[in-house]
Amino acid sequence: MSSIVITGGTRGLGLGLARALVERGHQVMVCGTDPGRVRAAEVAGVSARVADVTDRGQLQELWDSAAGAYGRVDVWINNAGVSHAREPAWRLPADQARHVLDVNLAGVLNGCAVAIGGMAAQGGGHVWNLEGLGTDGRVVPGLGVYGATKRAVGYLTGALAKEVPGGVSVGLLSPGMVVTDLLTHGYSQEERRRSARVLSILADRVETVAPWLADRVVSRARNGARVRWLTPGKIAWRFATARFVRRAPFTAP
Repeated sequence: MSSIVITGGTRGLGLGLARALVERGHQVMVCGTDPGRVRAAEVAGVSARVADVTDRGQLQELWDSAAGAYGRVDVWINNAGVSHAREPAWRLPADQARHVLDVNLAGVLNGCAVAIGGMAAQGGGHVWNLEGLGTDGRVVPGLGVYGATKRAVGYLTGALAKEVPGGVSVGLLSPGMVVTDLLTHGYSQEERRRSARVLSILADRVETVAPWLADRVVSRARNGARVRWLTPGKIAWRFATARFVRRAPFTAP
């Protein structure tokens, strides 16, 4: 049994991953900024705290709560992330751009700083950072700021893999296209219509991806590891078989 902290774990993939890990017998604590969602996660059986990843002090308090409750933190997952309206980067309002930068990049850096420091003191542990559009070099017009933050997270994780103290490791988790509000945020009706075929082929529901990731966040915890749900081979296979396999990821099971 491992003790695990997940930022942004009161909704979407983070909550799905937390539930899957709890079902597997692990001790899990999540955080979010919405007190209502924090209470709902607690009701659902997941230990939760209010914490804003843009504030390193609040993440330190989250670490202290988890370490105090469980004795140590074996795995820390920097999952919290936000997107923005689909606009050219030069037209994106400054407050939206700043918020995405603060959560997706500064928030990950804050989580890494707190977790790696704590893990060094306790003698070991693993940090996972979440990949997203941009980490793999793809460029999508209208998502420039979001993609830039994820590209930066990939570089940061690679740098940290060379910097971490003995016994501590970092890696990247790539969940692919998961049907949450992060994936669908900012689409106009016309954009959604144009993207419908690709999304129906490549997107997956939380309840499909979360258990798969849960089985690997502990077993694959090695320095420099990269765990990918939607591999190039899987993408090619889905497109090749799209005429014969009906997928409806946006339809509730």
